[in-house]
Amino acid sequence: MQQVNIHAAKTNLSALVERVAAGEPFIIAKAGRPLATVSPYAAGQASCPRVGFLKGFVSVPADFDIMAGEEISSMFDCSL
Repeated sequence: MQQVNIHAAKTNLSALVERVAAGEPFIIAKAGRPLATVSPYAAGQASCPRVGFLKGFVSVPADFDIMAGEEISSMFDCSL
């Protein structure tokens, strides 16, 4: 894997990105010390869970909007 100094990476960024897109990763170094690896992006990677991934595993009761209605009303009853 090729190692490139930060200055050279900034100067040749377009060419380096073309090489990475072709499947050739490289390492960015500072004063000869490796800091980061640049590799091609894999289109199938998900950074967060998709919406609806629990569909079929969780159910909401039909009376969800009125559950414990009397108990909640009594908590807010201000008549003394």
